[in-house]
Amino acid sequence: MVAVGVGVGVVVGVVVGVAVAVGVAVGVAVAVVVGVDVTGAKCMMKIVETTDASGLLALMGQRVTLFCANYIYAGKLSGVNERFVLLTDKPCIVYETGPLGDGQWKDAQLLPQDELYVMQHAIESFMVLK
Repeated sequence: MVAVGVGVGVVVGVVVGVAVAVGVAVGVAVAVVVGVDVTGAKCMMKIVETTDASGLLALMGQRVTLFCANYIYAGKLSGVNERFVLLTDKPCIVYETGPLGDGQWKDAQLLPQDELYVMQHAIESFMVLK
């Protein structure tokens, strides 16, 4: 007696991710994940479609200026989570801007550490500026 069998499994899922950064930035990603198992091996999931991030998430890796409740901070945006943003690459506190169209700040003091964490709820506005 010989037994022969073929197994086919189909997995379809939709993944929706929403990142909300305390009213400062909102990023939405939608992915359709499809996996088909025809060999009995484990399924491989692949992202078929996504949308771009916006707000702070869209500026990751760029040198940004954060206009906050009390100070102005500048540095490379290296991290974002629900409470803090991380500035690196010679972060500074700007005490006097000078003309905003100029390439440099009139008075910006470099910080003694290469990582500066800023609380998101203190950020009033942000942009790529200087």
